[in-house]
Amino acid sequence: QVQLVESGGGLVQPGGSLRLSCAASQSIYIHTMGWYRQAPGKERELVATITTGGSTKYADSVKGRFTISSDNTKSTVYLQMNSLTPEDTAVYYCNFDYGKGDYWGQGTQVTVSS
Repeated sequence: QVQLVESGGGLVQPGGSLRLSCAASQSIYIHTMGWYRQAPGKERELVATITTGGSTKYADSVKGRFTISSDNTKSTVYLQMNSLTPEDTAVYYCNFDYGKGDYWGQGTQVTVSS
């Protein structure tokens, strides 16, 4: 059973930065890695994705502030988050799509507050 282990969440002041990481418990083929988030009372939404070829996609709300990257040899995906605002407060989930299905991380809390 593949597990995704997330790290890097926490409390940060507005304007600050955080870097999230998500690693698979074993080496697997992954077509697309992504980050999603869910704020209280809201639906889960796409934040960013990256394919094995390096193509990226971002939600409009994070463009220019967040950067997704990956290390395919380590089955790991990262999310560098800069210029954070309170609206970025949410539980962040990583997702690995291997074509026939996908895996989800357990979620990591990101709180942006002064």
